Amino acid sequence: MCALLAMFSVGGAVAQNKSSNKPNVIVIVSDDAGYVDFGCYGGKQIPTPNIDAIARQGIRFTDAYVSASVCAPSRAGILTGRYQQRFGFEHNTSNLVAPGYKITDVGMDPSEQTIGNEMQANGYKTIAIGKWHQGDEPKHFPLKRGFDEFYGFTGGHRDFFAYKGARTNEHALYNNNEIVPESNITYLTDMFTDKATSFITENKDKPFFMYLAYNAVHTPMNAKKDLMERYAGIQDTGRRAYAAMMTSLDDGVGRVMATLKQQKLDKNTIIIFINDNGGATVNSSDNGPLRGMKGSKWEGGIRVAMMMKWPGHIAENKTYSRPVSSLDILPTSIAAGNGKQKGSKKLDGVSLLPYLTGQNKKSPHEALYWRRGIAAAMREDNWKLIRVQDNILLFDLNKDISETTNLVQKYPAKVKEMLAKLAQWEKGLDSPHWTSAYGDQNQIMKHRMETTGRDMERMYP
Repeated sequence: MCALLAMFSVGGAVAQNKSSNKPNVIVIVSDDAGYVDFGCYGGKQIPTPNIDAIARQGIRFTDAYVSASVCAPSRAGILTGRYQQRFGFEHNTSNLVAPGYKITDVGMDPSEQTIGNEMQANGYKTIAIGKWHQGDEPKHFPLKRGFDEFYGFTGGHRDFFAYKGARTNEHALYNNNEIVPESNITYLTDMFTDKATSFITENKDKPFFMYLAYNAVHTPMNAKKDLMERYAGIQDTGRRAYAAMMTSLDDGVGRVMATLKQQKLDKNTIIIFINDNGGATVNSSDNGPLRGMKGSKWEGGIRVAMMMKWPGHIAENKTYSRPVSSLDILPTSIAAGNGKQKGSKKLDGVSLLPYLTGQNKKSPHEALYWRRGIAAAMREDNWKLIRVQDNILLFDLNKDISETTNLVQKYPAKVKEMLAKLAQWEKGLDSPHWTSAYGDQNQIMKHRMETTGRDMERMYP
C-alpha cells in the first residue's frame, strides 16, 4: 500500500523547508481510545471529523505501535524516542520500588533527554499540556524536563470536572508552578484546548513545540451533559459517555487547527496525532478486529491510531502500511526543523520523513519490541511473537490480524529465530526500577489463547 504514495520530490521538500521558517510541531496524544473509534479507522458511531481531517490532509498509519500498552511507560517512550525499558521505566508508576532504588526514583530518569529538551536546543519554545504521568517528584516536573511552560496534572488520571472535596497533589491542575483552584475548573478537555489555542496565538511569531496530551478518553467517564443528550440513542450509558468525551476531544482538535489557520500557521505546522495505547477494558472503547485491550501484548494493546500532516512536505490523504513506532515522533520532530539531536544516547526511533517522501524505500524498522514484566513481544515483517514464560505465541498478521491461530508448531525455526532476537534486544535493557501492583499472574492469564473478549480481559487488569 505504501507503494501507492504519491510523494513530492525530495529536492522540492528540502527547498521549501530552507525557504520557510522552522515549522511548528504539535504532538497530540489521546488516552485509551479504541482503534476503530476514529472515523478514519472505520468508526461509524462517533463522528470525529477534525481528527479525521489530519489523516485526510496527511498520512494515516495503519500499522502504528506504541512502546507499551499502558499509559506511563508509553509516554516515556514518546517523550524520549527510546525504549523506556532502557532506563528502567517498564511499568506504570507505583510504590513497589525495586532493590537499590528509592520512592523518589519512580519517574522518568532525569538523565534522559526529552523531546522538550531536544526542541529547546533547536530553537523552539516548548509547552506540555495535559497528562504528564512521568513522576511526582520536583525533578520529574515538566518545567525541569525541557518544557518552558506546563499546564496540566502530574498523575495518571483525574476528574474532568472540579473536585468538590479533597484531592491529591497528583490530581492538581498546574499552570506552570501554580495550582489552579478547583473552583476555576470547568471541563478539563476544553481547558486544555483553551491553553493550546492561547499558546499558539501568543507564540505565532516564533517556532514552537507543543505536547498536547489530553486525558480523554481515560476514566473517569466524565462527559458534558449536552453531549450526553446528543448521544441519547446509545443505550449503553458507558458507551454514551465515551462518545460524548470523544466528541469533546475531537472538538478540541478542531479548535487547535482552526486557530492555526486563523494565525496563518497551518501551512507551516506539522501535526502528529497518536493514541497512547489500545482501548481500555473499562471505558467502553472499541478495538474492532484487533484482539485484546490496554495492558496486553495483543494487537489491541499496542497498535494504535496515528496520523501526521505537514502541508507541502508529505502527501495528502494517503496511508502508510509499514510498521512505525511512537518512538519515531521525537526524531521526526527534530528532523522537520533541520535540527540535530542534543542528547548523546542512541535513539530507537527514526525520522519518518524520508520514508514518507519516498527518499527511503525500506521499512523504518527491522523489528519492534515490547516488554512489561513477564510478558514480552516482537514484530518482524508480518510475524508477531508473544512470550509469557513458557507460553509462546506466533501469528502472521498479514493473514490473521485478530491473532486467532497460533503458528508455533507450524514454524519452529521462525520461533527460535525470533526468540533469539528478542533475547538479544533484552540485553540492552535495564532492570525495572519499580514493579507493577498487578503482578505477573495477570499477564500470564491475559495472554492465554482461551482468554478472549472484554469481559475476560477485565478479569486480569
